[in-house]
Amino acid sequence: MNINKTILNFTIVGVLSGFQFSYAAVAVDEAAQLSSSLTPLGGEKAGNADGTIPEWTGGTAKLPVQGENYIPWEFLSDDQPIVKINSKNIKQFSDKLSPGTIALLEKYPDSFYLNVYPTRRTASAPDYVYENTRDNALNCKLSAAQDSVEGCFGGIPFPIPKSGLEIIWNYLLRVEATATEYGFKNLLLLKDSEPTLATRNDNYWQYPYYYRDGSADKWSGEYFLQRFTTTEPPFKSGESLVIRDSIDPSEPRRAWQYLLGQRRVRRAPTVGYDTPDFVSSGANYFDEVQGFFGMPDRYDWTIVEKRETYIPYNSNGLVTAQIEDAFVANHLNPAEMRWELHRTWVVEATVKSDKRHAVPKRVFYFDEDSWLLTLLDGYDSEGSLWRTSQVFPFVVPSVPVTLVKPVSVYDLQADTVSNVQFLNGETFRIVSNKPETFFTGDAVAAEASR
Repeated sequence: MNINKTILNFTIVGVLSGFQFSYAAVAVDEAAQLSSSLTPLGGEKAGNADGTIPEWTGGTAKLPVQGENYIPWEFLSDDQPIVKINSKNIKQFSDKLSPGTIALLEKYPDSFYLNVYPTRRTASAPDYVYENTRDNALNCKLSAAQDSVEGCFGGIPFPIPKSGLEIIWNYLLRVEATATEYGFKNLLLLKDSEPTLATRNDNYWQYPYYYRDGSADKWSGEYFLQRFTTTEPPFKSGESLVIRDSIDPSEPRRAWQYLLGQRRVRRAPTVGYDTPDFVSSGANYFDEVQGFFGMPDRYDWTIVEKRETYIPYNSNGLVTAQIEDAFVANHLNPAEMRWELHRTWVVEATVKSDKRHAVPKRVFYFDEDSWLLTLLDGYDSEGSLWRTSQVFPFVVPSVPVTLVKPVSVYDLQADTVSNVQFLNGETFRIVSNKPETFFTGDAVAAEASR
């Protein structure tokens, strides 16, 4: 093992040597690292030994904001790739590539490659999120039943994680803009074809967990509210879906759907887990939206390691490119993608003995600075790599925050790519909070009846 990897793994020796099943908050002296050797969200502040990962110096919070809802972000426009990884030099970089990335390089040797750019540690958050994260380190814990969280609010729940389950909760409760409004497209790529539009939707998202005037005592436990209406294709125009996600293990997701043919709103209890996602023509599962979308209760979660990995990052260029520029046959256009070297937490999820899921094993790659999921590999019951997802973090400096919305889900066996919630050609805005009654089946029914 080389020196760099030894340093990376040092931080999780305690995890791998007996703390996987702890559910207590960290001690005061350990939490103090968030003001010294760790970033305010829990990443290692120092760069790596050879300088390919720089020191974290504050992220976008230290940079000028270019407009209230500005996404393209000129700060990165002059960067040039420093390495191009393709099918011919995979071995040279294989220790920093995920199996899914290697599979794509081998599957499309003439067209798929990685443009690796200088690493920019742009992740940052508002000061109140940093303060809440420090409080969470001391107060947030997994429930005794290991099926929820307690004592958390308004920040990363486990900035100094002791288990894989804590890390997936860091992602589910990741830093978000309190409310956003945008359009998105779901596009399907079949083998050797142009992208086909599955649906286009107008979307509203809201995150009660990050309300500025909230607290752990006042929080209801609902962390995510969504309502969207389909506008294309014409035969689906007007259909709606409402989702409310909670940490309550007895009812983690409530969903309502309005269907034109029935002209009524009905509960949608199957919107989750491995139900095929009808919003994207069933080409991905509902819990593959945004990389991972829903409760973690069907899996056992284990930290594998912390390592340096080439991941999609600072993807502002990709998410704002025109559709015709963003895609080529079989995959996204590599010329529009930005890959960087970052330290990632690698977490393995295996289906519990008393549960079922179509994807029995998954391996996740979470960015240490933002806790965002960037890569996900899924394995079938035979242990063969079946699916691989790429999630695309992009920066909104006005908050400041790094977000993930679009994800590409590659089915390596069926030769399909489901591209979910792509923002290309759409308007993305940070907006004021809506009344929470807006995110209900009754509100959708009232609007549909007008």
